[in-house]
Amino acid sequence: MIYPIMIDIHSITLFSTVRDSALLLSLNKILRLLTLERCEAPKIAPRLARSWAKFSATIASFGVNAPSFYHALAFLTLTDDNQFTHAAETGAELPSLLVALAKTDLSRLGRIAVYDIAALGAQVAARLRNAGFEQAAQDIEVEARALNAADALQAHNSVFPAQGDWGERLRAFVEYLKANGAGQVGLYHAFRWGGALTPVRKPDPVRLADLSGYEEQRSVVVANTLRFLEGRSANNLLLYGDRGTGKSATVKAVCNEYAARGLRLLELPKQSLSELSRILETLSSRAMRFIIFIDDLSFEAIDDFFTNLKMLLEGDIEARPANVVIYATSNRRHLVKERLADRPTTAQAISEPRAFDTMQEQFSLADRFGLTVVYTSPSQDEYLSIAEHIAAQRGLLLPETSAAERDVFRENALRWERWFNGRSPRTAVQYVDWLAGGAGFPWV
Repeated sequence: MIYPIMIDIHSITLFSTVRDSALLLSLNKILRLLTLERCEAPKIAPRLARSWAKFSATIASFGVNAPSFYHALAFLTLTDDNQFTHAAETGAELPSLLVALAKTDLSRLGRIAVYDIAALGAQVAARLRNAGFEQAAQDIEVEARALNAADALQAHNSVFPAQGDWGERLRAFVEYLKANGAGQVGLYHAFRWGGALTPVRKPDPVRLADLSGYEEQRSVVVANTLRFLEGRSANNLLLYGDRGTGKSATVKAVCNEYAARGLRLLELPKQSLSELSRILETLSSRAMRFIIFIDDLSFEAIDDFFTNLKMLLEGDIEARPANVVIYATSNRRHLVKERLADRPTTAQAISEPRAFDTMQEQFSLADRFGLTVVYTSPSQDEYLSIAEHIAAQRGLLLPETSAAERDVFRENALRWERWFNGRSPRTAVQYVDWLAGGAGFPWV
């Protein structure tokens, strides 16, 4: 069975990234070494042991999501980003050639996935025994049985069954790609831009239920996002206001809330605004819907970054793709730092008709956002309500908590904001974080 599996590996076409993955490269290396003459066992043994170690380590690197060779290969296949998976994600009509190549590739991958790894390990162990390495042979036999998981083969999900031809599951695979996206876009929902989409593997998990206060502001963001997801006209958003009021948390929570509906977040540093054309070209070819998120947006002066963003919002050079909106947060209402020198004197305003042009240009960018949502510092009661909400979520305030204990909680919350960063949702979180640590307070 060595040569048929080697032929299957070498024949993979569209799923070339899977073919060239460490998983299949290390497997192919083991198979190739096993085809060499037995008389060369002493020379081959170290190379065989090293190749097996790499093969085992590669499977282990998938973690609990892929506890066997079968699961690891199914995972790689599901998350591959190639010409076929990309086209299937968009729902476009698939050329017959792509369909044919994908179907044969999936059949090959399915045959490889159920290859008997325990039997392979036994062959490797036999070669090591012949070379006099008994302990190494026993260790590999133990590992091979674990990697094979033959006694518990099951479908990785509804797409690829452990029994049957993966090629016959092509339609189910296409539906999976339409619903979840291809490649990393299907695997992750938050990204940064670093010349390409770079996944955020552990994004901030904040959800809408975690947030308290600012219900009116949040309802505007949610409503606009739902319009966007439903394919209706939606606006670019500017979330403006005092620091620590939850502007960024709102955007992240909305994206987490609707990730299962195809919403993706691309956090974009201001310095990457010069790459907007390339970014839009990348995103426009995807079926998922992207919020380009620019956090803490501000400009010291009108520069190229300012101009690039303004042109995107206006659509002067390149229209914004239908699957993209821009959400930005800022502590500056007009985004550009205002200087007294930019304000014309009364005499200038009279004698120079264009004296206000610089100031008006500074204000123009913020005006290009369709909606501006204002976040102001909370009142004392709002601040305390937010702190209590967070503490209740953490299990620090319970329904049975006495009134006296609640009073102490509130008094310390007010003392905390006076000592440290002032009233804001961020300060409330910091207070509850400290309280959860159970180490007393700095003033005690």
